[in-house]
Amino acid sequence: MELYEVMRTTFAARQFSDDPVPDAILHQILDNARFASSGGNRQGGHVIVIRDEDSKRAISMLGAPAAKRYAAQRANGENPWNPLSPARVSEETIFETAPPAILTETLALAPVLLIVCIDLEVVAATDQDLERVGLVSGGSIYPLAWNILLAARNEGYGGTLTTLPIAQEHKLQELLEIPEHVAVAAVIPFGKPTRQLTKLKRRTVDEFTHLERWHGGPLVV
Repeated sequence: MELYEVMRTTFAARQFSDDPVPDAILHQILDNARFASSGGNRQGGHVIVIRDEDSKRAISMLGAPAAKRYAAQRANGENPWNPLSPARVSEETIFETAPPAILTETLALAPVLLIVCIDLEVVAATDQDLERVGLVSGGSIYPLAWNILLAARNEGYGGTLTTLPIAQEHKLQELLEIPEHVAVAAVIPFGKPTRQLTKLKRRTVDEFTHLERWHGGPLVV
């Protein structure tokens, strides 16, 4: 496929056919995705390939509490899990909220789960002393995760970058025998999408660009 077409049509696939994902195809996707950049070219990314049904179900269940909070906050008109505003819904409300199947069952039913991890001993987190949630170290792993999805689209496969199970990262590390110094950055359900979206809704360039300063005008041509 042409590069810009891949970029414009790689969507969040959550429903997959029963078609298997051959090792050869997955290897080819990862073999191309590995050329993603990372800080200092330290390449601290790792990918755990999960096909075992029990493991997929367990990972799905680990994401359920975070999905319950996500749904409860959405129903309350909040931006779920944002790091600046505490949840305004009670713990009781969150507990009683059913986790949306689209956020949990997807992980259990996908042919493959890709657990994208980053070795924290080799990343540069230059924002580690700021009084906000850390973001910079993600620059050394999310390019790999996105390259996986771009390469998957090129091969007729798909997935989506999810994070809800990471709210219980210690349990995820224990389940998958991940060392403590390795963080989980994404859980990607992966397979052959049951349908392919070709028109994605995204903001236009003039809606997210700022010239020179935050309050500067947009980039327009």
